[in-house]
Amino acid sequence: MTSSIQQLGAALEIDGRLTEIERSLNLLLNTTPVNAAEAWVDFERGDFGAAPTLRLRPLEFDPDLVRRDLYNLEIENVADPALHTLFRAKRDELSRVITALEDRDTSRFVYGSLQLYGELAPTLVSAAEELLELIPPQAASTSSVTAGAFAQAAREEFDRYRAVYPDFPADVEVREDVSELMVSFGRLLIPESAAIRKDRVEPLLHHEVGTHVVTYQNGARQPLTLLTIGLPGYDETQEGLAVLAEYLTGGLDPRRLRVLAARVVAIDRLLDGAEFLEIFESLRAQYRMPTRTAWSIATRVVVGGGSVKDAIYLRGITRILDILAEGGSLDVLFVGKLAVDHIPLIQDLLDREVLSPPWVRPRWLDVPGAKERLDRLRAGASVTDLYEGEVAA
Repeated sequence: MTSSIQQLGAALEIDGRLTEIERSLNLLLNTTPVNAAEAWVDFERGDFGAAPTLRLRPLEFDPDLVRRDLYNLEIENVADPALHTLFRAKRDELSRVITALEDRDTSRFVYGSLQLYGELAPTLVSAAEELLELIPPQAASTSSVTAGAFAQAAREEFDRYRAVYPDFPADVEVREDVSELMVSFGRLLIPESAAIRKDRVEPLLHHEVGTHVVTYQNGARQPLTLLTIGLPGYDETQEGLAVLAEYLTGGLDPRRLRVLAARVVAIDRLLDGAEFLEIFESLRAQYRMPTRTAWSIATRVVVGGGSVKDAIYLRGITRILDILAEGGSLDVLFVGKLAVDHIPLIQDLLDREVLSPPWVRPRWLDVPGAKERLDRLRAGASVTDLYEGEVAA
């Protein structure tokens, strides 16, 4: 493999520069409100009558300089066809990210979001509406754990991986400047104000650590550093795998499925011109979502001027189900952070020993019952088949 890598030469330098540029942009953190906890308190105190003001952190880069660096990369000199295709697509995506971040808090932001995450297909909206009709409204859970308790559970999950893979890094941070649980460049970030449902702790660990961190660390073992930060459009496949992880471990319960469906419906409302209060009230009144859940969904959708990102969860698991029904293997998707569409290119690089097989195998593939659930999905399943019945409030 070493000789194959050495032959790439300048291609690896471009890969490294694209990765550095992506890290400097940090789309995830730069589209996450820094005042979500305070905004919720104000919203509740005002009896849910005034739309919140969600503040985003200032950009720490000069868009013009970054854009200049991006287009100074001599991708046209990369002879390897697979890498040339991937690098050009990544450059295009990063250019769109820069523009989207410049357009935050304007009406243009939603168009940048659509370019990054894709249109909302009518079939996806129909599937979401079917799920919301099929699954009875669920009462809000009253049993939760604190950010500190979840962080401890996460460290224990990292220890389970480290017991098998001693060099597996562990990075858990409780932060006051994030509003949602997230993995950013391999670090698990937990909102300081988080109150996480107790029955969601294990599924979330498989989602965040077992999928997002594992694929990051697998990518870090590859010569292409882009596989740590993600090839173009990787988010949808990542979230599809993460939702699959929840399902295979028995954690994709009715409340969670309703949330994933409600996110799609909320985006559909946004694209029809609805604003925050209209989206929030429709989630509560029409779909009987708990107030705090409706708040979370609505804020994620309107942030920055309108985001369609949250459609990728339901769309991602739909595409994963299609792969399974067609007899496809998921193994290549664990090489790093890539999209389903990249499977042929990544397989080509694996076959030529430019890339190596995944270092870490996700634990969620081997938990009791996972194989049986996976076999059922391989027989053919839709997203509505993921609903396994009502649960008690």
